[in-house]
Amino acid sequence: MVQYANRRKSMTYIIDCMHNIMASLTNKELISFGGGAPAKEAYPLELIQQLSKLVLEDEGKAMQAFSYGSTIGLPSFRKEIQKNLLAPNGLDTSLDQVMVTAGGIQALYLVCMLYLNPGDIILVESPTFVHAKLLFDSFEVICKPCLMENDGLNLVDLERKIQQYSPKMIYTIPTFQNPTGITMSVEKRKQLAAIVDRYDVMLLEDDPYSEIRYSGKSIKPIKSYSKSRNIIYANSLSKIFSPGARLGYLVADSGIIQELSEMKLAVDTCTNGFTQAICAEFFGGGYYKPHLENLCSLYKSRRDTMQVAIDKYFPKGTKRTSPDGGYYIWVELPDGLDGRQLLPIANEEIGITYGSGSDFFVEENNNGNQYLRLSFAGVEEKIIEESIEKLGAFFYSKI
Repeated sequence: MVQYANRRKSMTYIIDCMHNIMASLTNKELISFGGGAPAKEAYPLELIQQLSKLVLEDEGKAMQAFSYGSTIGLPSFRKEIQKNLLAPNGLDTSLDQVMVTAGGIQALYLVCMLYLNPGDIILVESPTFVHAKLLFDSFEVICKPCLMENDGLNLVDLERKIQQYSPKMIYTIPTFQNPTGITMSVEKRKQLAAIVDRYDVMLLEDDPYSEIRYSGKSIKPIKSYSKSRNIIYANSLSKIFSPGARLGYLVADSGIIQELSEMKLAVDTCTNGFTQAICAEFFGGGYYKPHLENLCSLYKSRRDTMQVAIDKYFPKGTKRTSPDGGYYIWVELPDGLDGRQLLPIANEEIGITYGSGSDFFVEENNNGNQYLRLSFAGVEEKIIEESIEKLGAFFYSKI
């Protein structure tokens, strides 16, 4: 039998973690706090039907939607991204600095494809996004963890590890980080931009949750604080429009965008033109702002319900984050409770699943078993209250 590539073996553990997370999204017998899917109420289905009809009834738009398109994306859609998502957040770009991708994961993939060789070192947050770890493993790179604080990366630890390892890249989710919900402070963003310049290292800024803010003041991306070519900004429309549309985007120096487009040309030629055309109409028709307001109101209510329920029902000594946006609350269980070991038992005994904290660390033999990632986005308030009460009682029974 012909042997699989070496990367397959290196991906095995994280693939198993991802399978568990994805299964939690589709298993109707479980109440799932494990995945990161939007609420069913968040999909603007009737509006998408109307916009689809509008595109299809306009011969010019329909032909553009269903023909091979530009590898970097439809100009009409990129202009809407500039106007509605970049400019309001302090990113002043030209059109050739914006590239559409097939979802946020492809955005990360293309950056890795352009820059990373097997054995290269990436510095990541500890904990970090499990799907990004899977992607990095597929490129056979070495991830080194950096400490997190309540206001984002510990920059002293980061700079020490830059000096120690000479990494090719830093990967960060600075706003409502997945899995912790932590947001990096403005001061740290400025300092990190300066560190990138000082050490000539790439920074991949992944920002899929920043629009979904329901408390606190908006914070500009790290990229807005630097003119460096070494900062690449990645984002996704999965959380603010639809994950099934498979739309994301990259912002970088125009020369880097050109190189990234060559990588994308090798992968899929161009992103789905029909979903780009629909999304361009969504933004161009002025539908985004009221839609986002509804999303933020919906998720704020669910976050509040979950936070109150955790404080009320979980064992004494439980700690949690208090995110100002996004989808996740990061929970630290009291000593003696192993979230990873108890997960299949919770599935079986009470029909509830959650994200096992250990899945989000790149370190071997990490201490993540004491942590949970709880996603409140896709669960109604009444069910959140009832299920967190059951989960709290379950943990009490295992002490």
